[in-house]
Amino acid sequence: MTKDVKKVVLAYSGGLDTSVILRWLQDAYGAEVVTFTADLGQGGELEPARKKAEMLGIKQIFVEDLREEFVRDYVFPMFRGAALYEGTYLLGTSIARPLIAKRQIEIAAETGADAVSHGATGKGNDQVRFELGYYALNPGIRVIAPWREWDLTSRTRLIEYAEKHQIPIPKDKRGEAPYSQDANLLHISSEGKVLEDPWIEADDNIYTRVVAPWDAPDKVTEITIDFERGDAVAVNGEKMSPATLLTKLNELGGANGIGILDIVENRFVGMKSRGVYETPGGTVLFAARRAMESITLDRGAMHQRDELMPRYAELIYNGFWFAPEREMLQAAIDKAAERVTGTVRLKLYKGNVMVTGRKSPNSLYDEALVTFEEDQVYDQRDAQGFIKLNALRLMTLKRNGG
Repeated sequence: MTKDVKKVVLAYSGGLDTSVILRWLQDAYGAEVVTFTADLGQGGELEPARKKAEMLGIKQIFVEDLREEFVRDYVFPMFRGAALYEGTYLLGTSIARPLIAKRQIEIAAETGADAVSHGATGKGNDQVRFELGYYALNPGIRVIAPWREWDLTSRTRLIEYAEKHQIPIPKDKRGEAPYSQDANLLHISSEGKVLEDPWIEADDNIYTRVVAPWDAPDKVTEITIDFERGDAVAVNGEKMSPATLLTKLNELGGANGIGILDIVENRFVGMKSRGVYETPGGTVLFAARRAMESITLDRGAMHQRDELMPRYAELIYNGFWFAPEREMLQAAIDKAAERVTGTVRLKLYKGNVMVTGRKSPNSLYDEALVTFEEDQVYDQRDAQGFIKLNALRLMTLKRNGG
């Protein structure tokens, strides 16, 4: 480990791990530390992180509200792509990392720092996501990943180090937490500890943003969501900013037990991992967007986008947000989304999202074509030739012993 680092920008939460990292960077590298704390809608006050950094002697402290940028420039573009990793995961943690990495690199340039640091462990995906972002935006930046360097390999050692250096320790950190959580405006993830056995059921007290479906009200909540050019712009007719809208959908979805997902996923680093996710607003939004697309997108365009989706989702999951192939796919996705304008009506009830109506000025749905009543626009006899032409290769195969 070389020590030629003068100033490092640390992604700082104010929690035990990153507070220990802050002091460790000072000890191990003799470097000046700049802290960066991002408000991505994780909830809770961020000022304690500022005060803790001040108490630890930090002179340059950045605490920034990035909620609007997060939803507008990261969550919404991803949702235009209907991204689901391995068919289920709405990528709530993955999509937050590029923005944090970008802002760290910007702060490094603003403050003259020659290094950046994060608190991700050497086993997870986040180390990859952060560092791919760093290097994509500044190939010459020095990256310090303490969990891959130090010998503080247990919570007991972290606490001992914190006590030795008079770093305040929250009382709830002195015992082993039942699981590790990460949160932003799109979701909350819980993993590790008691969840490491994929057979053990998660306890109801794990949920912080969503009411358990069986405890949700015995009453339907009906809402509408308006879309313009692929993005949601209003709930129940009220125009909202991106972050305000997602916050509102979180409240509505969470109160109705919507958005709980318990999965085992394949990490990019090669192992399987179990996670319990709460994505109430995102789950409602995803269902509404698909309904809006169903009447506004041409079949070929929709199917092509859906064929691209697994690769697009994998790129985001693995940390390649700033890669040219993701940007190429995004251009195609955004082109398709231009037609996605209109209103969707939904019912929310005990974990379920039910679409009950959709309308659009760009609708491709033609009632005159699909009616079961007599019509003057479609000659049903035309279907015979269509079927025969499509059956030609199948009939040829059968006639020739296939």
